[in-house]
Amino acid sequence: MQPFVFLDRDGTLIEDTRYPHRPEHYRLFPGAIDALHQLRSKGYPLAIVTNQSGIGRGYFSEEDFHAFHALLLEDLHRGGIELEATLFCPHRPQDGCSCRKPKAGLLARATHEFGADCTRSWFIGDSLSDMQLARNAACQGQVLVTTGRIVPPAEDLPEGTHVARNLAEAVRAIPPPHESLGDGL
Repeated sequence: MQPFVFLDRDGTLIEDTRYPHRPEHYRLFPGAIDALHQLRSKGYPLAIVTNQSGIGRGYFSEEDFHAFHALLLEDLHRGGIELEATLFCPHRPQDGCSCRKPKAGLLARATHEFGADCTRSWFIGDSLSDMQLARNAACQGQVLVTTGRIVPPAEDLPEGTHVARNLAEAVRAIPPPHESLGDGL
């Protein structure tokens, strides 16, 4: 079991243009690759965890999602970043699935498939549901970045949520895994 940093995609790594799925919607945030390198250098594997209800709503297909997501993966690869996984929920909010954030189904899957230890992991996202997912999955910590379309009020955030202006600032809030355990290694 190992600690991960889980990252939301839209509004955290890329601009959230409301259901982005076409190449012209793709805009990687400046500094994202450098921030991911810093997380890697701290010793964290990285995985994207994203709701993609545009699929369930019929706005785009799962194939469209994968083609669009490939743009991000290609940019990350060129920048020397490989992800452990991309986990996504294609369902609408009213579908009642267990994988839609803030439910913890996708992080339970990460535990089962990739050996993620959520109790030592962090979540970085731009929404209240991201922060609630981190809490529901018993993640060690969560960081809200204010780069998304809608920033939730501070009073709605789970206790202990760090708030950062961008991904680079979020990375500074996350200690290396051995320090977060308090074992002084």
